[in-house]
Amino acid sequence: MAATVHAWIIRQLTLGEFSSRRAVLSKAVAMAAKIAVFAYVLNILSHFLLVAFDLLPYDLAPALVIATVLTPPVSFVVAVIAYSVVGLAIYDLGLSHQRFEMLSRTDMLSGLMNRRAFLEEFERVRGTASLALFDIDRFKAINDSLGHKTGDDVIVKIAQVLAAIAPPVVQVSRIGGEEFAVLLPGMSAADSLDVAEAMRSGVEAAVFVGPAGPFAVTVSAGVAEGVAELGFSEIFSNADRALYLAKAAGRNRIVLADGLLTAGRGKDPGASCPSDVLDVRRSA
Repeated sequence: MAATVHAWIIRQLTLGEFSSRRAVLSKAVAMAAKIAVFAYVLNILSHFLLVAFDLLPYDLAPALVIATVLTPPVSFVVAVIAYSVVGLAIYDLGLSHQRFEMLSRTDMLSGLMNRRAFLEEFERVRGTASLALFDIDRFKAINDSLGHKTGDDVIVKIAQVLAAIAPPVVQVSRIGGEEFAVLLPGMSAADSLDVAEAMRSGVEAAVFVGPAGPFAVTVSAGVAEGVAELGFSEIFSNADRALYLAKAAGRNRIVLADGLLTAGRGKDPGASCPSDVLDVRRSA
């Protein structure tokens, strides 16, 4: 019995989490109403107990009137204030925690998820999944000739293009430097290649403006298909090798690691790669 009462009291007094400040006030009012009723009942019982032991120094009737008039409103106001202060503190703490969690999962420059968040998303995937690794072509030359501010602008613009083209189930991340990773769960190799090619074309068609005016930017990518349960490292390794092939074959193109397919400007699907690149392709 005591354990049951204790559990009930804890459940009544626990504030929990809040979705808004309005929810804090609503909870505070509800809790204060319960406390006011409890305080009133306790006050009345205390008066009757004092009467039973002949310890009440004044008449019972006016005492009950005073208890009825004062106890509920006073206890209600005090409880509302106390619960509101504590509830708002919990709400603000929750917001701070959510913001910290968001910051810890977001790449601050591009606004995309960072490597940590991307790996967590990959861990949730089951079954067939494709991974596309994008790398900005000649990015060092952009930084060296146009400045790092322009280089940052390029990263931001490409992030926007990739995110805008990505279907709802696709996750886009900046995993470091000028490299982006795209997770395509449940897609066939052909469908993944189509999405990656749309992204490559989108970047090629985008307008980039530097100190001296507009300039062109392209990306290369490697796409690898696998089973998510086998782990991130194997699929990433295959995609990275396919990316190397895309760079070696002339950049501004997509290479599918498993299907020996290449898509992109100046490169027809199925076209051959240089012999030194083919060795790497076969080893993938």
